[in-house]
Amino acid sequence: MIVFDHVTKKFAANVGLEDVSIKINKGDFVFVVGPTGAGKSTFIKLILKEIEADSGSIKVSGKEITTMANREIPKLRRNIGIVFQDFRLLPKKTVYENVAFAMEIIHMSPKQIRKQVPAVLSLVGISNKANKYPHELSQGEQQRVAIARAIVNNPTVLIADEPTGNLDPDTAWEIMRLLEQINLRGTTIVMVTHAKDIVDKMGKRVVAIEKGHIVRDEFGSYGKDTNGMGMYPGGLLKKSYVR
Repeated sequence: MIVFDHVTKKFAANVGLEDVSIKINKGDFVFVVGPTGAGKSTFIKLILKEIEADSGSIKVSGKEITTMANREIPKLRRNIGIVFQDFRLLPKKTVYENVAFAMEIIHMSPKQIRKQVPAVLSLVGISNKANKYPHELSQGEQQRVAIARAIVNNPTVLIADEPTGNLDPDTAWEIMRLLEQINLRGTTIVMVTHAKDIVDKMGKRVVAIEKGHIVRDEFGSYGKDTNGMGMYPGGLLKKSYVR
């Protein structure tokens, strides 16, 4: 589904990623964790082809994207939904219109929109909010709208960038249960987070990035450091996940 093969991306001030190789399979639910500036955002931007790798190969759904022409990028992104910490809803559009907009920009027919939007609003549990505007919703409801918009076009991959960062604990868990439900329907989920409690309780695959390198890749916990210096126990790279 997503394959990085010896990928490096450097910036003037720091290394984004250095010689990173990883495989995320179809249907995986992967947490990407690590300190600020570790390379998590670089990882996401490379998948979306918002930035170019300096070297190495990146494949998404079997397609090499490092050599992909610019005209092909919109098609790539149609298969990748993304949810942000700050929701990024259109304030002057209703819930229905926000979700429908994601279909309109790829020229889906009005008939398809009328069929798909109510179905996805039902899936995320906000059918009764279809005619409300973002400012009339709670933060949890706004995030549900953002998720609905991200999955309305049936993407193969959903990237969630700190989706619970602005939510209270109870609402955060509601969103996590929703993401797990979406994952069980076959969508691959890559979630960047600092929420140690969520990662520890979910028991999913955890990929830890530090200073541009993958330092841990296994099922289990967040992997809180023990020496106060951002390193994982023993400072060792753990790779118990079979790729």
